[in-house]
Amino acid sequence: MITPDNPEDRSIIDRVTQAGQEHVFRYWDELSGASRRRLLDQLKDIDFDLMRKLWKAHSSSSEGTAVEGILEPVEVIPVPRTSEQKNEAEEVRRIGQQALRDGRVAVFVVAGGQGTRLGFDGPKGCFPVGPVTDKSLFEMHADKIRAASLEYGVPIPWYIMTSETNDEATREFFTRHDFFGVDPFDVFFLKQKMIPALDEQGKLILDQKDHVFVNPNGHGGSLLALHESGALDDMTRRGITVVSYFQVDNVLIRIIDPVFLGYHIQAQAEMSSKVVTKRDPGEKVGVFGKVNGKMKVIEYSDMWEEDKKAKNPDGSLRYGAGNVAIHLIDVAFVDREVRGGFKLPYHTAHKQIPYIDENGTLIHPDTPNGYKFETFVFDALNDTTRSVVMEVVREEEFSPVKNRTGEDSESTARRDLSNYYGRWLEAAGVDVPRLETGDVDGAVEISPLFAGDRETFLRKANCEIAFEKVFYLGPE
Repeated sequence: MITPDNPEDRSIIDRVTQAGQEHVFRYWDELSGASRRRLLDQLKDIDFDLMRKLWKAHSSSSEGTAVEGILEPVEVIPVPRTSEQKNEAEEVRRIGQQALRDGRVAVFVVAGGQGTRLGFDGPKGCFPVGPVTDKSLFEMHADKIRAASLEYGVPIPWYIMTSETNDEATREFFTRHDFFGVDPFDVFFLKQKMIPALDEQGKLILDQKDHVFVNPNGHGGSLLALHESGALDDMTRRGITVVSYFQVDNVLIRIIDPVFLGYHIQAQAEMSSKVVTKRDPGEKVGVFGKVNGKMKVIEYSDMWEEDKKAKNPDGSLRYGAGNVAIHLIDVAFVDREVRGGFKLPYHTAHKQIPYIDENGTLIHPDTPNGYKFETFVFDALNDTTRSVVMEVVREEEFSPVKNRTGEDSESTARRDLSNYYGRWLEAAGVDVPRLETGDVDGAVEISPLFAGDRETFLRKANCEIAFEKVFYLGPE
């Protein structure tokens, strides 16, 4: 028999019972006062109406493609190849540069993950990946922001979304490293919301006797976090109108891209995206398309086989605009998306979720045993009236660090960074040794504080420098 100490706790227990989730109290008699308080405080914040809706939607959904309606390719601004395209890119570059000089642009990084898959104990943003310097992902991003701030003569605010699992460690990391030279006044931490998972019967899952298993609510939750944290209000006070959104694990991210900004502003777009061309029909990446005339990212598993393989007359993939999670988002658009309530749909994933058994022992299952719910930021594209999609070169702008080994791992990220900067050296006349694979034989790193792009590097570099396996240029 649970006997709460006050009416507020009684109300929490009643809500849990009415939701049919009273099993979470099975260890109540074993819990200390502090543990009971921890459990009740967590239950107080759970939206049981939402959990009921999510379980009902999951239970009534059928397997199969999520694409319902007429699917069409999107119009993509190509990588400039012709003189006309290059001239257009230079024209819009000036628009983006002016927005930067006017102080209208901020940076927003989604950094709520842990480095578990990398075999790293800590927030993923703290993972060391510099080919020569071993700089962390956070420091590499900070250098790019500082360099852009110096170039355009204005502070560029940096908004960092953490999660319940890594918020404290992330803040401590920044403090310990003096914010990597960025003014702390221009760094704003905000925490992503968590949402419970449900087991095969739609019940909450205990991963401790006094704790319900929860997971981040997906990168779509970043829009809600901007609103609830006060970050949107902070942006408005600063005169920010557009944010550069990206995920923390992309080592090649071009955080400040005046050309992308220029196209976005010129089109009066609300949310815009960068894409890379899919390597082949089987590459498991979401692609951009229009469904019934509305912009959408279609997940690989949700596409029909004939659409995956469909070709244009020139032999290119009809649906080859691969999503790389790089966006520009207008502040006013975010405000409209969240002011009247969170609009983005939740997606369900069948996952292996740790739980405690009837003996109170923590079990890590080998097969999926429950359902996680998450939102995707790209679903907001469906609510836009104007959106730009711009193609970029994969080798220059996209190399994520996700796995311990193999594809998208630390080794591929260091390789891609060395290859990226190695091409700069070769353009400057330096003889860079190559392996049979074509990769740089050695390590190359050039700090954004020395040169933020190849053109600046070519103006600054001393072409008499010889490459000797390890090459590094830092701030002057």
